[in-house]
Amino acid sequence: MVIQYTLKQLRKNLQIALLAMLCCLGGCETGPPVQEMSDARQAITVAKEAGAAERAALHLKAAEKYLESAEQNLGEQAYQQARRDANQAKMKARDALEVSENAAEAQ
Repeated sequence: MVIQYTLKQLRKNLQIALLAMLCCLGGCETGPPVQEMSDARQAITVAKEAGAAERAALHLKAAEKYLESAEQNLGEQAYQQARRDANQAKMKARDALEVSENAAEAQ
């Protein structure tokens, strides 16, 4: 009987701990993606400075579209989608930079 009580108590304590942990983790995603938006803008700027508008226009255009979508989602307080779009914008801008640098080296 003592063992059953401690197992019940252990289960209850684990449930409380899990709930507290989920609440803490959930709080991390609720804020606006300020850093991600900044990173995406900077990556696009660097790609443009490297000549991506001429040498990697498709990649650069994709990055800009993702950034526009992120900005729209940010305005609608859809922070999770804004964060995803901002990260996609940064990745596409990096692709544009790489293509642009490779094209410049080939010339």
